[in-house]
Amino acid sequence: MDRRKFVTQSSLAAAGVLASAAFPAFGNSINMPLMKEEQENIIQRFRPITLSGLGGVAAGNGFHENPDTDVNTALEAAWNSGVRHFDTSPWYGLGLSERRFGHFLRNQKREEFTLSTKVGRVLTADKNFVLKDALWKGKLNFSYRYDYSASGVRRSIEDSLQRLGLPSLDIVYIHDLSPDNGDMKENWVKYFDEALKGAMPELTKMREEGIIKGWGLGVNTLEPALKTIEMADPDIFLSATQYSLIKHEEALNKLFPACEKRGISVVVGAPLNAGFLAGVDRYDYSGTFPQGTKEKLAKLAVIAKKHGTDLRTAALQFSAAPAVVSGVIPGAWNAAQAKANADSFNASIPKEFWEDLKKEKLIAANAQTPVKKQG
Repeated sequence: MDRRKFVTQSSLAAAGVLASAAFPAFGNSINMPLMKEEQENIIQRFRPITLSGLGGVAAGNGFHENPDTDVNTALEAAWNSGVRHFDTSPWYGLGLSERRFGHFLRNQKREEFTLSTKVGRVLTADKNFVLKDALWKGKLNFSYRYDYSASGVRRSIEDSLQRLGLPSLDIVYIHDLSPDNGDMKENWVKYFDEALKGAMPELTKMREEGIIKGWGLGVNTLEPALKTIEMADPDIFLSATQYSLIKHEEALNKLFPACEKRGISVVVGAPLNAGFLAGVDRYDYSGTFPQGTKEKLAKLAVIAKKHGTDLRTAALQFSAAPAVVSGVIPGAWNAAQAKANADSFNASIPKEFWEDLKKEKLIAANAQTPVKKQG
């Protein structure tokens, strides 16, 4: 199955986004059109090969233990469905996700897929390490410490390559440098200052050396990303839990315009709010349901049923619609989930569905929505 490939490295509304004929085009207007002078000054930055991606939380035994065979068949199904964008992290299962991703990807041609992982935590072997009430299930065998220094970044990347069994990375995200990180909370700014002096200039240097193609932050809040845009030279952000059918206005009106002015793209993580928009009884990673989320889901479901639309499919296409978005990475722990997610990017959704969502104020009036490619 074909996937839309981004040939250009920046997302300008005037230029649009190049797409394969078989892949539905997505709306690419932006909130505030850039002036001609701003467009000319935008740096051409790296984007993933395919918009449709696969996140690595499930491969790290996120939420529940998943057998090796199930994870491998999920990766195989994603690949066979045209997915060429894979995201993992040392944090996911304390190295387990990287090992599982690498086991599959080492048999593929390296130039045919985009691979991203993360830095900020360095792992150490520890057979007795336990995380109380953690997202990761099963035996971990490793503990972790935070290190956002230049040397820590180099070590983390080398460790990741060893676990992956692969010779190179495309994108490196500085991970969980955010106030929602329970280890940091309000002290996240102290770690940010360390990264500003260490990890960020080091990753910029590695990009200039050709060791990686791009770097940014992988976070669940907006403030760290906006701060990084002001103080460093990122290429791409993995913004999780911030742009979905349930919650999107702040990212739409703050993060996206700031990124567009610098030619920075956004990969949307948790587009289904950790399964919530696919019918799973959980919301994101905290274990709590913010006020109004279940009520909004019910209203979305009513309109989806009215138009014969699968809500999970609509959620994925909504997250993919903005031109600034260069990837959407739902998770999957089995082949059926992986194939269904990939197929969703090719599904047709009537424009009346999106019109009703705006009419009922379930999505922002200025939110981009998918449109069929003409001709």
